[in-house]
Amino acid sequence: MLFNSFVFFFFLSIILPIFYALPSKKSKNIFLLICSYFFYGYWDWRFCFLLLTSTIIDFIIGEKIFSSSSDNKRKWLLRLSLFTNLGILCVFKYFNFFIENFKTIADNLNFKLDFIHLNILLPIGISFYTFQTLSYTIDIYNKKIKPTNNFVDFALFVSFFPQLVAGPIERAKTLLPQLSKKLNPSFTQIKQGITLIILGLFRKVMIGDTAGRYVDHIFNDLSLYKSIEIIAAIILFSIQIYADFSGYSHIARGTAKLLGVELMKNFEQPYFSQNIAKFWRRWHISLSTWLRDYLYFPLGGNRKGLSRTYLNLMITMLLGGLWHGASWNFVIWGGLHGVYLILYKMYHRFQSKKNSKSKLINFGNYILTFFLVTFTWLFFRSENYESTEMIFSKIINWETSEYFYLFLRVICSYLVVVFSIDYIEYKYGHTSVLKLKSNLVIIGILSGLFLVTLMYMFQADSLPFVYFQF
Repeated sequence: MLFNSFVFFFFLSIILPIFYALPSKKSKNIFLLICSYFFYGYWDWRFCFLLLTSTIIDFIIGEKIFSSSSDNKRKWLLRLSLFTNLGILCVFKYFNFFIENFKTIADNLNFKLDFIHLNILLPIGISFYTFQTLSYTIDIYNKKIKPTNNFVDFALFVSFFPQLVAGPIERAKTLLPQLSKKLNPSFTQIKQGITLIILGLFRKVMIGDTAGRYVDHIFNDLSLYKSIEIIAAIILFSIQIYADFSGYSHIARGTAKLLGVELMKNFEQPYFSQNIAKFWRRWHISLSTWLRDYLYFPLGGNRKGLSRTYLNLMITMLLGGLWHGASWNFVIWGGLHGVYLILYKMYHRFQSKKNSKSKLINFGNYILTFFLVTFTWLFFRSENYESTEMIFSKIINWETSEYFYLFLRVICSYLVVVFSIDYIEYKYGHTSVLKLKSNLVIIGILSGLFLVTLMYMFQADSLPFVYFQF
């Protein structure tokens, strides 16, 4: 059930009136829990059993960790939670990847071995809800939160459908307190929710999907295209993935607001970043802060000297890349960001002693950061090593194209639209349109955006959200 589908909006139109009519906190949460499992089971009902298993395990372990006075027992309980959740994730997402790589090594060493290959589907959203439930037990272990004794509330925390399959990865300390009270959305929340859904849908369909069709057309058969066309596709993918994922996050936050729940912002104009460190403070914020708090800091962060800091950064980014998918391309993508962050830290130590930068240098840093990030998306989008190799071969063996100016106009058009929207949101907020004085103007703008998006949805098939595969 994609957010950019008519099925989803039909689903919303059914559940919202019922939700608003329910009288008590208990009835609302039970209803939302049923809706969340229906939403998740719409892809494949078997996925619900994994979700429920993870929920039950961490609910019980969380209570046991909190009630135990033995440090040794608490450690073993935490290890059990980590082993179970990460074990499930590894079996479904990484088992075949590691087996295939192990088999390749064995073959190269002339060891002829038979390996098991699991023919299983990857449960949608498993990486997201695994990290969300893990943060709950880790926070209880670190005595940052107390466990909830209400299973329905906790099950809803894990499965809340607006953010279940692609985040934001919420923390228990912010989401559970909201779910422990009766959810009554205010009129302001409803206005903001509708606005975010329309803006998110516009981002996804009119920017992300249209750019994605160019990208797919070229990446589906790289051999047919020349250097400039492939470079254009990489830049357009940089636009596509941002519009796609930020559009999803807008819709997720907007839907949650209609239910009286506030979710965290997952994006803060990341392509306005002057350096790679700022980019990661603005891009996929719920994941970057999760990796920081539950991986980078426990490894020692920057507290154990420069060499250890650089090593911790690289480990964090490599595992962050692997989190996205079982492919060496994702590992390389994460590794490149690790290298960028290390080089930036080295540069920053030197640069911080210098005078403040000029506006021209600042502008150059925006451009440099954008193109450094765009280069890494090449590995993110390539399906395999062969595709990546062909891309580099095409770029190195430069060929001119009669479509150069066409692609230049297309890229510039998308960049102008994306950066203009981001500038407005940066200056006035994500729901800035609501700050206009005339209600008629507000309704006119939102209605126009919605109708244009709707017409495009009728004419073209919707593309799946990029991050739904993780």
